[in-house]
Amino acid sequence: MIAQITFGNRKNAVNQCPGNNNLCPGWIVDHFNQYWHPLWEHVLLSVVPLAIGFVVATGLALVSHRYKPLGPVFLGFVSALFTIPSIAFYLILLNVTGRGFTTAVVVLTAYTLVLIYRNVSTGLNEVPGDMVDAAEGMGLTSRQILFKVELPMALPTIFAGLRIAASSTVGIAGFAFFAGAGGLGAEIFADPTFRGNVVAASVLMILLATVLELTVLVIERAATPWERAVRG
Repeated sequence: MIAQITFGNRKNAVNQCPGNNNLCPGWIVDHFNQYWHPLWEHVLLSVVPLAIGFVVATGLALVSHRYKPLGPVFLGFVSALFTIPSIAFYLILLNVTGRGFTTAVVVLTAYTLVLIYRNVSTGLNEVPGDMVDAAEGMGLTSRQILFKVELPMALPTIFAGLRIAASSTVGIAGFAFFAGAGGLGAEIFADPTFRGNVVAASVLMILLATVLELTVLVIERAATPWERAVRG
């Protein structure tokens, strides 16, 4: 019976399992393949803004590190973006960028900026001054000091911010359907009273956030081999 229930008619699925608190594990198994497309949409809604946000936020942090007076200006800007409620942000941009993937990416990228910018700036500012002085004494230019001393030393802090931004983006992307971008959030809100559907989509979101965090962690370990040596 469960296998005959269509994905688009969740209310019938609910009626098939009233004694199981509407969880319907059989329905989830039989219709799991229909979550692949929303999952793929959610992957794109998470990875694309995270990548763009990392590039933009890191660029802003590098500029503010070079020109200190710009630091508070950039921080105030990205912090202001983060205070805008996500649903309102989606709806406001609909009038500017239209309905679809682009609007969702703009909003999600904006939310990643403050998380990544703060950690990049903090990591660069926490590099010991004596190390910078030693590098200058060895004849390194400002660019060489940045890329050979400061950025490598700041990587653990930078990656920590990237991990937080990754899990946060997955969650906020759950509201991307307000912009017409789909994702797993659209599946949850299609019928929030059907717990089988809600559980399936929610678990996939949790797994996606976990996979992204682990991916960033693996990249971090590969990029900072000296950290393992110190711990060892």
